[in-house]
Amino acid sequence: MNLFKGGGSLIVTYQIANKKVIFVGGGNIAAQRIVLLKMEGVHVTVVCPESGLAEEVDWINRKFINQDLDHADICLTALDVHEESLRIGQLCRERCIPVNVADVPPLCDFYFMSQHRDGPLQLALVNMIPVEAAKSLPPNMGCVIERMSRLRAKVKEWEPSMKNSGKRMTWVTLLCEKWELDGMAKLNEVDEEQEAAVFEGLRKHFLIDNVPSVENILSRKAL
Repeated sequence: MNLFKGGGSLIVTYQIANKKVIFVGGGNIAAQRIVLLKMEGVHVTVVCPESGLAEEVDWINRKFINQDLDHADICLTALDVHEESLRIGQLCRERCIPVNVADVPPLCDFYFMSQHRDGPLQLALVNMIPVEAAKSLPPNMGCVIERMSRLRAKVKEWEPSMKNSGKRMTWVTLLCEKWELDGMAKLNEVDEEQEAAVFEGLRKHFLIDNVPSVENILSRKAL
């Protein structure tokens, strides 16, 4: 048994209070993540050619310049221009600044997990499941996660525009919530040829912004 199998992430809690975070870009993704950052006492500076941001952040009404990173501890991007997102991500790597490039996992040093908060109680969902709860998970969840990862890549092919990254993320999230773990586990019942048919069925629903049931997709008619 190999105890040192790679490919995962090191799950840590980062003390982010009072850090200087620069956020390049705007839109729904930026708004959601800025709220999370402000809840932790972070000083947020937003660089984007848009107005109307809340008073809780410093807003710079222009496009990003390299010097914006001079005093940054952390950087996040949510841009429509894919090439600029990649450039900023590489620039942060060169400066050893932790970066999250929206919808580009290979360039992310950290991710935003789903979380539950109740006063001082803060839970990072999924990654902090206790052993007892983990035992109740459907079998072969690793295979399910791999297939859901392939689905996420397919969704990006169906709608490659960076400006629609929020739509992609929302649709995949709603699908996971509707199917739940037991529903996603049913993907183990299909072979590779059937998987292609399943993904094609999901593509048709995605294009009309509909989230189908797992029964609908895995029915004999769908396959």
